[in-house]
Amino acid sequence: MEWIDAATASERLGVKPATLYAYVSRGVLQRRHSDDGRRSLFSAEEIERLARRGRPRSQPPELVIESSITALGVDRPYYRGIDVLELARASDFETVAAWLWTGDPALWQASGPSADSPRSGFSGRAGGEPGMRAHGRSSPWRGEPEALRAAVAAQRDLPEDLLPLDRLQVITTVLGASDSLRYQLDPASVAAAGRRLISGLVDALPRLSDPQGESIAERLWSRLCPRPATPALLEAVQAALVLLADHELAASTLAARVAASAKADPYAVVLTGLGVLGGPLHGGASYGAERLLAEVAEPRQAARAISERVRRGERIPGFGHSVYKNGDGRGAFLLDLVKEAAPGHERIAAGVAVLAEMRRRRLPERNVDFALATLTAVSGMVSGAGEAIFAVARAAGWLAHAMEEYERGTLLRLRASYTGPSIK
Repeated sequence: MEWIDAATASERLGVKPATLYAYVSRGVLQRRHSDDGRRSLFSAEEIERLARRGRPRSQPPELVIESSITALGVDRPYYRGIDVLELARASDFETVAAWLWTGDPALWQASGPSADSPRSGFSGRAGGEPGMRAHGRSSPWRGEPEALRAAVAAQRDLPEDLLPLDRLQVITTVLGASDSLRYQLDPASVAAAGRRLISGLVDALPRLSDPQGESIAERLWSRLCPRPATPALLEAVQAALVLLADHELAASTLAARVAASAKADPYAVVLTGLGVLGGPLHGGASYGAERLLAEVAEPRQAARAISERVRRGERIPGFGHSVYKNGDGRGAFLLDLVKEAAPGHERIAAGVAVLAEMRRRRLPERNVDFALATLTAVSGMVSGAGEAIFAVARAAGWLAHAMEEYERGTLLRLRASYTGPSIK
């Protein structure tokens, strides 16, 4: 089979490269990576067939936005050219957030992994050099004490059983109202606001246990779980934050970009993203998967739990993906970490039974939401913890996209295809 590069494929189809990659995300085209991992390659035969047939019209028209932040591969995203699985193996969330915000190669240094630190190295590609590893972690992210106290106080009359995602929306509003620097939209100021905001999102949640360190992952664990973390499960939470930090123009990110294009401040951008994230077809899918797992007290109950949802015509939460038709690599990676962290755990057995039942029925493969639900169940976290992990992680991506919109300086204005009554 003959393979051609993206430039040649775009020229043959008469479209921009961004449109070409939109075809990939919609499943219209398949692509592979060159042996050195530096180029996207496309089947010449497939491109020729599409060129003869004309541009795809079976799907609604898409808004294509040029972005240098995240590219979607066959089964995983790449953050500024680096495989997210490599980042999840070796880097902490704070460094990955900085990478999304700045794309600064100085965040990495050429070196091999350190034997005494599982998160000191990765074999990705930053600045064009293989064998990079992150510099030592910077000082812990902290918010303004007065803003944090206000965000905590704002929750005092809320129901005790309120889901964390609902609390995060209240917290974001109060943190934004308390930050007099929120209207400074240059990249450095937005990054600083991001550090204050994300740390505030975590630290304003009710504390359930004592933090075992000062990283975002360690502090977030103490807000979502009443018992101390094992090192292996904490590594899984750290990896989940990295895996979920961005995903190109997902629904919440598109909404966040529209807000940023109107020059909404970073807190308003994140609040917009949070409002969309909780939908059951987006970040809320992890909550649905969490409830599914809760129904499977024993592995033998998996068949009934799936069967009842199929009978009701419901989507099975945590399975299938609009982009990754043959499986979500992020989900497989995170699920393997959880299995290694808690071998023989009864919640893992329940999850394995659900997976087996889905495969027996030839239903879609699991995605990252199912893996996230399994992680929170095994860890003994509070209800809705998966949504909270997703939201804290994705705040980094929303702000990266906001920075691009602030720099672009034009309002994103979609157009409707009017189907109403004739205009008089």
